[in-house]
Amino acid sequence: MTPYQVFITPRALKEAKELPGHMRQRIRRAIPALADDPRPANSKELDVRGLAQEVRRLRLDKWRVVYAITEVDNIVDILAVRKRPPYDYGDLNALLGDLL
Repeated sequence: MTPYQVFITPRALKEAKELPGHMRQRIRRAIPALADDPRPANSKELDVRGLAQEVRRLRLDKWRVVYAITEVDNIVDILAVRKRPPYDYGDLNALLGDLL
């Protein structure tokens, strides 16, 4: 299987840099791992219709990494790194708009 290319949006990079140290290290290890397995067991597909990409979230304790997979090009785009709660995926369409 061809590995995927992983890209991080500037917004997600900023959010990741502001994480607590221990969580920043876990995120730093989890994101590159998506290149080999973009659908790990602790991820879940989000219900977004009408897109060419598959949108998923990766759960790491109370934190979520929101990302989109483009199968045609083998690309994983990291959209956000947020704490849940209070994050409720309400800005998901805006995050996806950043990709276009």
